[in-house]
Amino acid sequence: MPTMLTLALIYGSVRPGRLCDAVAGWAEAEIRRDGFWAVDVIDPAARDFPADDAELRRRIDRADCAVVVTPEYNGSFPAPLKALIDSVHDEWRAKPVAFVSYGGRSGGLRAVEQLRLVFGELDAVAIRDGVSFQHAWDAFGPDGEPIDAARPRRAAARMLARLRWWTVALKAAREADLGREVAA
Repeated sequence: MPTMLTLALIYGSVRPGRLCDAVAGWAEAEIRRDGFWAVDVIDPAARDFPADDAELRRRIDRADCAVVVTPEYNGSFPAPLKALIDSVHDEWRAKPVAFVSYGGRSGGLRAVEQLRLVFGELDAVAIRDGVSFQHAWDAFGPDGEPIDAARPRRAAARMLARLRWWTVALKAAREADLGREVAA
């Protein structure tokens, strides 16, 4: 059995009646099906969400990588997601981040492009491959599953394979560079 890697699955929406529950639930099932990941679900709308930034920092520090599930609101990502990301700093350094996005016509890709810039400033590595659901409210059935699961399942498999590669490479690099700062 391969060594399990710790993945922080971050919910990007806190709105009541959010579609994020279905999208993130689907993403979590795909991640677990992949078999390489120990999943830590970080949901800012959950009752068990850390009340202090120190616990959130510890959880991100323990994670080897992250998958952010984000909607696109008004051409961008939600403010509570930005607050969560900004509550943590050094713990993001040299960790890969993948995205599962959803929205209208763009499928959340405008939100992802902006998040790539945010994570770049934190020295995290946003990977290229992701999953995007266009017209997301019509993409999921009442059971919370995608109506056409084949395409997103293929995209998730590619994303997770690429995320695993980056996670292993960057984890080794972080361990080799432990305690040393990169000269500016």
